[in-house]
Amino acid sequence: MLLGFTLMTIAIFGAFLNTAYAKTAAEIDADANRTLQRFHKEVNGAKELTSSAKALLIMSGVTKAGFVVAGSYGQGALRIGEKTTGYYNLVSGSYGFTIGAEQMDIIIAFMTLEALNQFKNVEGWEVGVTGNVVLVDVGGGKRLDTTSLQDPVVAFVFNPNGLMFDVSLKGAKFTKLQK
Repeated sequence: MLLGFTLMTIAIFGAFLNTAYAKTAAEIDADANRTLQRFHKEVNGAKELTSSAKALLIMSGVTKAGFVVAGSYGQGALRIGEKTTGYYNLVSGSYGFTIGAEQMDIIIAFMTLEALNQFKNVEGWEVGVTGNVVLVDVGGGKRLDTTSLQDPVVAFVFNPNGLMFDVSLKGAKFTKLQK
């Protein structure tokens, strides 16, 4: 039993550490391009949303892993228009009934300049503390309705199998990287 627990722990945290290395700016940009292209392809109305957003934070390949105690880590690009203006990492931790590992992509759309400026001007922007984020459910072929979207910051979490459900970003901390 102890051997099984040890092997599972090594496998889970090995998957986590695999993505925790520092990517180059070019690697982050390439990942962000792929994630944004897939988002536009898979989510009906995504192009309208991304064109009306003041900025997008595109976090590709965020890894969450744990056994009772869990952690998440990822790196991404902040885009204003089509230009990358900064690089950020995401770090979070939690405890509870958690077993396993998963990778996900996250797109956070800043819909107002006030929300964007708050994000950029806070050292270590934390969801639920220094900023609130609304997770948008557009699964099951629903169309993203940009005309009724009133929240200043909205997020989409998905993986290669599509949008993910029952995902929380509460407590996730975003910090600017020096690239």
